[in-house]
Amino acid sequence: MWEAPEPGDIVWCRFPQRPRDLPGPKPRPALVLVVTEREDGVSVTVAYGTSKKLDRLAAGEFAIRKDRSKAAYEMAGLAYDTKFDLRNRVELPWNDAFFAVPPNPKHGQTPKLGSLHIGMERALKAAAKAIAG
Repeated sequence: MWEAPEPGDIVWCRFPQRPRDLPGPKPRPALVLVVTEREDGVSVTVAYGTSKKLDRLAAGEFAIRKDRSKAAYEMAGLAYDTKFDLRNRVELPWNDAFFAVPPNPKHGQTPKLGSLHIGMERALKAAAKAIAG
C-alpha cells in the first residue's frame, strides 16, 4: 500500500457520489484536508475537485488556474484548471478502491498528483471561512 498523504496534497480519487460508500465512476483530483490514523488503517478527508464551471465560484470553492499562478498549477500536478469545493468533502479509507495512481505519475506509483502551493493559502482560507458560518 502507499505511504499516507499529508494535508494539502492533491490526489487522484474516485470521489464517491451517492451512496457515499461506493467509489465514483472516474478518478478526479481531490484535496486532502485531514489524515487520520485508525486501528484499521489510514483514512483521509478530501474535498471534491472539478474542471467544470470554473467561471462561477460558490461559497466554499477556490480554483487553481494555470493563467493566474503557473507555479501553483504546476505544483498541484493538475492537467486542467481545477476548482475544489470544501463543502463537498468526504472521509475515505486510504486504499485502492477510492484512490489510484494517475496516468502520468510524477511522484512514483502513488495517487499523489502534487501539493497545494503556499500561494493558494489565502484562497483556501477564504473558502473555508465562507462556509464556517
